[in-house]
Amino acid sequence: MSPVYVAIDTPDLERAKAIATRVKAHVGGIKLGLEFFMANGRAGVHEMHEIGLPIFLDLKFHDIPNTVAKAIQALRPLEPAILTVHAAGGRAMLEDAKAAAPAGTKVVAVTMLTSLDDSDLVSVGLKPDSHEQVMRLTELARSAGVDGIVCSGNEVAAAKALWRDGFFVIPGVRPANGTAGDQKRVVTPRAALDAGASILVVGRPITQAQDPDLAAREIEATL
Repeated sequence: MSPVYVAIDTPDLERAKAIATRVKAHVGGIKLGLEFFMANGRAGVHEMHEIGLPIFLDLKFHDIPNTVAKAIQALRPLEPAILTVHAAGGRAMLEDAKAAAPAGTKVVAVTMLTSLDDSDLVSVGLKPDSHEQVMRLTELARSAGVDGIVCSGNEVAAAKALWRDGFFVIPGVRPANGTAGDQKRVVTPRAALDAGASILVVGRPITQAQDPDLAAREIEATL
């Protein structure tokens, strides 16, 4: 199965279903984020399940442990393949998130958003070192017992060296001829896979293409 999960970031359920249906033969799953979930909720996720692809529910939980655990428990009937939480929520939150998730769901911890760089770390009171920040949170996620992390392709090789059997989700993936948009730390799909990615999250290069199916096939061909 393809390691590419297409990020369908739209509040429009019919558009989301149309894109997923067009690309389903050339992607491994669907990523649904806050924009989709806030507009369509659990019912929308159920409808997307009917397309027949695994669902990556990217809600990036970050709250006190009890709240995150109960929120994840509430999502159990959806049986997502993957769920995200923020590693910065701390060990107890990560442990409780994993304990609350369905047995077949991978819980992955977001280390550092790919829309951030070293200057952004300084603005929130951290050292201007993206690599060090990601490695610190990777070790925290591993020791807390979640399944893996979300990081940029720039850090995945080093993260995999720390965590040989981790599950590595790489967003901010752009074809060689693509535009970065609001992403600051991007890599090509092939480079991310070679560095140790488990799955690649690709959004706008597919969903905003004139022919999403062709765009997905062209990315698949590079892998």
